[in-house]
Amino acid sequence: MARPRTITDERLLEAAGTVIGKVGPGFTLAQVAAEAGVAVGTVAQRFGSKNGLLQALSRLNTRSVVGLMRDCGELADPVEALRAAVIVIYEGLGTAETAANHLGQLGVDIGDPDLRALLGDHFTAVEAELRRLTRVAARDLPGAPGVVRAARVLMGVANGAALDWSIRPKGRIVDRMGQDVDAVLTAWKGAS
Repeated sequence: MARPRTITDERLLEAAGTVIGKVGPGFTLAQVAAEAGVAVGTVAQRFGSKNGLLQALSRLNTRSVVGLMRDCGELADPVEALRAAVIVIYEGLGTAETAANHLGQLGVDIGDPDLRALLGDHFTAVEAELRRLTRVAARDLPGAPGVVRAARVLMGVANGAALDWSIRPKGRIVDRMGQDVDAVLTAWKGAS
């Protein structure tokens, strides 16, 4: 009879995210196991390889980010809901150092066809949620382009701000993101 699992896949993936934030793309399964407090074999058995772990982490990250964005959509003011949803995309980046390590992993992921496809799925899901929230806020954003373009612009603002902040950090990522998103949304509101 197999022993019951005492640690969830989600906990192992959380440990992987923490380790990537600390050491970047050169992380090992042994470091993930140590962070989770399990044997290396546990991580390897659950995910098969480092690549399998990264694929599972990518899927979990997509579900998590989209869920957080949907939670933001519950705010009463649709423009505030949209603003909060853009900011929450990268809210978990942490410090500039952990952000740089995660973005370093992103660079590696882009070079792998399977991980790149999962990144495509992630960006598609995030953009779909931004489209939904933009559609709800459209009445209050008369200067915005169409929903598809507006969602793409907001996603570009978020991606660009996260990259720039991780390289040239000043203040907190959420404050930087908020300022950049506010610049766009204020223009779309038609306010001066």
